[in-house]
Amino acid sequence: MMNLDAYGEYHATNLDAQTARASPVELVLVLTDGLLEELARARGHIAGRRYEQKAVSLDKCTQIINGLSSSLDFDNGGEVVANLGRLYDYCAARLYRAGIDLDPAIIDEVVGLLSTIKQGWLGVQAKHG
Repeated sequence: MMNLDAYGEYHATNLDAQTARASPVELVLVLTDGLLEELARARGHIAGRRYEQKAVSLDKCTQIINGLSSSLDFDNGGEVVANLGRLYDYCAARLYRAGIDLDPAIIDEVVGLLSTIKQGWLGVQAKHG
């Protein structure tokens, strides 16, 4: 079996390498992919009744969402950015609820929302790429 610490370190290094040369939109996409991966992990922890790991995992997810939200340009982004900020806040609130209710369906809802947001960012990237 693969050493998970080594995998984690590789993954972190790989993310660092990606983010070091990423444009702002690419950075958002990298973070969103990491978030979607961590959400899948959190869902697995809930299903497997690994509650301590679930808490750590959901905490990571919330930190990533807060990071994505705080990187938005609220001053110049207009209504689109305001709506996106509200969506990120909603996702964070839903994850908090998922942690309390131990409900994988709430995580599925957040994954759906984030996947839609990701498609939007991919569209932005395609226009400016």
